[in-house]
Amino acid sequence: MSSSKRLFIETVGCQMNVLDSELVVAALRRQGWDMTSTMADADAIFFNTCSVRQHAEDKIYSALGRVRKQKQKSPELIVGVLGCMAQKDQEMIRARAPWVDLVVGPGQLHKVPSLVDLIQTGSGPQLEVSLDRKSGSRLEVVDSFESYDPDRDATMRPTPFQAFVRTQTGCDKFCAFCVVPRVRGPEQARPPHAIIAEAEKLVAEGCREITLIGQTVNSYRWSDGGKTSRLSDLLLGLNAIDGLDRIKFVTNYPRDMTTDLIDAVRDLPKVSHSIHVPAQHGSDDVLKRMKRGYTIGQYMEMLGRLREAIPHAAVSSDFIVGFCGETEEEFALSVELTKTVKFKNSFIFKYSPRPGTKAFDRQVDDVPESVKKERNRLLQEAQAVVSLEGNRRFVGSRQQVLVEGLSTRDERQAVDPGPDGLAQLTGRTMCDRIVVFDAPLRLIGRMVDVDIISAGAWSLAGDVADDLANAVPLDRLEQSGPTVHQIQVPSQSPPQIAQRS
Repeated sequence: MSSSKRLFIETVGCQMNVLDSELVVAALRRQGWDMTSTMADADAIFFNTCSVRQHAEDKIYSALGRVRKQKQKSPELIVGVLGCMAQKDQEMIRARAPWVDLVVGPGQLHKVPSLVDLIQTGSGPQLEVSLDRKSGSRLEVVDSFESYDPDRDATMRPTPFQAFVRTQTGCDKFCAFCVVPRVRGPEQARPPHAIIAEAEKLVAEGCREITLIGQTVNSYRWSDGGKTSRLSDLLLGLNAIDGLDRIKFVTNYPRDMTTDLIDAVRDLPKVSHSIHVPAQHGSDDVLKRMKRGYTIGQYMEMLGRLREAIPHAAVSSDFIVGFCGETEEEFALSVELTKTVKFKNSFIFKYSPRPGTKAFDRQVDDVPESVKKERNRLLQEAQAVVSLEGNRRFVGSRQQVLVEGLSTRDERQAVDPGPDGLAQLTGRTMCDRIVVFDAPLRLIGRMVDVDIISAGAWSLAGDVADDLANAVPLDRLEQSGPTVHQIQVPSQSPPQIAQRS
């Protein structure tokens, strides 16, 4: 294959998709492909897709429509749809966009290079997807979702010194609203030695922060020779790697936030104290309809154990508004939970019915879109108030920050100050709070101390520290946060929330 072949790939969705794209690109580079940043220069255009919400799928079909003219002008152009939408829609994709050459589900991504070869040698369009969960035994379905963790490609990462490492694939939780168990298959853990070895290789290449990812990462279990390894064991092994500065893990399931895991987060110095553990809703009745498997009381008990062990832990969440049958009173409980728990931040989404889920098949999407939008806005406003309150506690403190790169502002303005000039940089604290500050570019990829001088709802601003004289010690800051005894379970009879036109 000629080395002049150029690939453009657009990734939509979660961290798992970002990692999948990195692995696909690495495999194609070994076959002589180079990357291009523009579709117009590409010999192959791939879309790595998400099916969690309808908007993500609509975006891909719209992009495929734009590619059609380019395909007509250059018939040899390879157009591919990869990932979750490919697994869910399969033949439907080519029915709607016949110019697509390649449809590959997330369990078959290891076949992309050979499928591209087949297309280039005249074998026509290629479809490779895994078995549906009802199309065979669990073992047969698991085997059809093959592991795909080859060499990495640093150019596809958010930064060269940060990387995602997969602990497992698939999900067995079957929440009523979620399509992931269908498109990603049964939960399969990777061997702990493979995860540790991958992390060691990444660190040897210059990586300083690793984020473990799984659909419910804290559900990780690997049994071998009578011994079971859990996420806490993985964290212990990673913490021992020389040259690795930080370890994060997402996303967590509330009932799997076990005491051994909380203790590991507390005791291991490299593990971030930012815990993403989605509540999804504040109403027990809605959680039951969502088939989440816990109550708000159980969620708060878990949170109490977490904050008793780590009082300063930064907890973030996901919420869905407008789920089937959601009343004003039920929605108000989500607002109350947000204010009570004081989440660091929350990812808030309007409910989007997903074909193949239990909610789609058995429940009515009866909340009007206008109501979903208004509830989404109200919950975002409540979260913004809570986030600002939490961030203001850090003003006057000194924080250790991993410098990630240019801020969004300076990236947008294409700032190039040279190696010694100042630019607005951005990084994250140990509790995963975003900090912006002026500093030379040579600090990118380093851990630096930053004195926090101001706070907004979504970020902190600071100055790179010159000395330690006036900094608030971190242990004093930690004790200023809410204690476990101040956290109460919200009542299931919510206060009234003012509606705005």
